[in-house]
Amino acid sequence: MTDFLELIEQAPEACTLPTVDRPLRVSEFAELFATATETVIRSSPTRAVVTLPLESLATARDLAARETACCSFFTFTTAPLEDSIVMTIDVPEQYADVLSALTSLAGPAR
Repeated sequence: MTDFLELIEQAPEACTLPTVDRPLRVSEFAELFATATETVIRSSPTRAVVTLPLESLATARDLAARETACCSFFTFTTAPLEDSIVMTIDVPEQYADVLSALTSLAGPAR
């Protein structure tokens, strides 16, 4: 979790979330990813595809919308499937390490 915070803090022009609120946001991602992630696929250094249970759709969309509003380099797309959702996360090449740190919050996917 610290790696993700450290990397975000190195990109102040791209992240407008107040520093004091950043640990909370990271905790929200960590909770969602650690408790619900079914799979994480890195299809490229700048793209991750995370599969979550369908019941986490509202939480995933809310969290993605709030993160996109303050951290301009993330692009999140969520799409419901039959019994799960796919959250695709894209970043510019210079933020590939931030994406790696974010997806590492998922731990070992089931």
